[in-house]
Amino acid sequence: QVQLVESGGGLVQPGGSLRLSCAASGSIFRINTMGWYRQAPGKQRELVASAGSPGATNYADSVKGRFTISRDNAENTVHLQMNSLKPEDTAVYYCKTNARPYRSSYDWDYWGKGILVTVSP
Repeated sequence: QVQLVESGGGLVQPGGSLRLSCAASGSIFRINTMGWYRQAPGKQRELVASAGSPGATNYADSVKGRFTISRDNAENTVHLQMNSLKPEDTAVYYCKTNARPYRSSYDWDYWGKGILVTVSP
């Protein structure tokens, strides 16, 4: 199995900033994509931002210009820099990767347990 561990969540005031981090571990042969999703109570999980192996990034319209996704050189970690936070950004944020483990010939999706981000005055 591939494990994802998120960190960096917490409480922040509107207009503030927060940086989420996600570290992937396990018998990883290749990571294809890494990204962040979020889910608010009573709502479906939605894509926030993703980064592919070639370096292409994709953002939800609601966070464009405010959030930045990045990966390290080894591509085993992903970060989400969140600026100008709004109350509607409040949600549980989940790290997700599409990766191929060593003992598999297929790619799989793996999810972190989620980390809470609360934006409140």
